[in-house]
Amino acid sequence: MARGTSSGSEAGTGQEDRVLEAGQRKGGRPRDATRDTDILEAAREVLAERGYERTTVAEIAARAGAGKATVYRRWATKAELVIDTLTCGASSTITIGDVPDTGSLRGDLAAVRSMKSRDAASWQALVGLISELPHSPELTQVVNERVVGPRAVLMRGLLERAQARGELLPGVNVELLSRVPSAMVAYRLLVTHEPIDREFRRSLSEDLILPLATGRSRD
Repeated sequence: MARGTSSGSEAGTGQEDRVLEAGQRKGGRPRDATRDTDILEAAREVLAERGYERTTVAEIAARAGAGKATVYRRWATKAELVIDTLTCGASSTITIGDVPDTGSLRGDLAAVRSMKSRDAASWQALVGLISELPHSPELTQVVNERVVGPRAVLMRGLLERAQARGELLPGVNVELLSRVPSAMVAYRLLVTHEPIDREFRRSLSEDLILPLATGRSRD
């Protein structure tokens, strides 16, 4: 994994822990993988509340009920932790192969919605990074490749599946339409500050994607 740089507030407070961890990695206790979930969940919460710059490893550790040394044993820098926070959610790993072919675009979209219970948390974590993206090419690349990109690829796969069935309108721009859901989610989080709840996800599928793709409104 590419390495990032911690914020200035972390540079001093984490130095002793990193020195300690350097020694522990050579022959210390085996890594306790059960702590990873707690730490990542705490990181999502703190990032969403405080933004990237004001997020500290110390606060994440406290929220997770762990020591800073425990966090640094797993992630050498804050940037690495944030990257895993964005990429380890269940929703970010869904591929077209995971979605059953229900026989219709409407059914396929409903199947995806049922698989994305953590999607709102992943997007909320992204909100905490928005202000940092112009200053961090590494984070920008990660967001594009691992957060936004996979969602667009999944939607494109669903649309291409529907196209093969003959469901789509002639001339539909599948590539452009595949990016509409992510754009709408980002707008809702950044501009209107409304929740990414079940009703929104249903409406996004039924009232926007389906009519644009097939020309048919919901029943």
